[in-house]
Amino acid sequence: MIGCDCAVCRSGDPRNKRTRASALIRAAGKTLLIDATTDLRQQVLRHGIKRLDAILLTHSHADHILGLDDVRAFSAWQEAPIPVYGDAETLKVVRRNLDYVFRDSGQPLRWDIPRLELFEMNGCAEVCGVAVTPVPVLHGRRSILAFRIGGLAYVTDCSGVPEPSVPLLSEADTLVVGAIRHEPHPAHFTLAQAVELVARLKPRRAYVTHISHRLDHEPTEATLPADVRLAYDGLDIEVPG
Repeated sequence: MIGCDCAVCRSGDPRNKRTRASALIRAAGKTLLIDATTDLRQQVLRHGIKRLDAILLTHSHADHILGLDDVRAFSAWQEAPIPVYGDAETLKVVRRNLDYVFRDSGQPLRWDIPRLELFEMNGCAEVCGVAVTPVPVLHGRRSILAFRIGGLAYVTDCSGVPEPSVPLLSEADTLVVGAIRHEPHPAHFTLAQAVELVARLKPRRAYVTHISHRLDHEPTEATLPADVRLAYDGLDIEVPG
């Protein structure tokens, strides 16, 4: 946290050194990114990511889309546009904020800017051969997307799950769910609310992501049920299906 001198911000535990929340999915020989965070360049370099086949966006807030400019490296190396999937509102904001990407200059194709193709998600879609189901959830007053990909249910920046969305997220092998702190927040789950959602959706295991500096990794994790762990930067897990 900028300007903060709390114990978590000064911690020597590497699991407390948190960049913004993204997830990289490797499936069917393809690599899909969930959210292009402001820290994307740092994350890609740290983990040696060499290829990107598609991007799934949960919503249009800055910490989830402003890393899209760094996708230029992938579109240049691959000499192909990167498909980007999201709801209509998110794609509208992407087009407005990155207008230089979509502006028709009449010039030959350039690779010094990201080359992106936008696709609106209105239902289950096959993304590079991978079946992806967008699931509406609430982020404060706004409806955004969670995703179900095989045995993975990914729900970040969430403050509520509408009843029709519950079956689409239920009984996953692995649930990833956002929780920002213990204290109430108008647009995010508290840690207790996230644990309640885990009990409701009944995954085999769950990981909490989008964690603020209000949660110290080791002592916080010690209070959680055995099937709920805190995620951390660089966490690598295998999900059946």
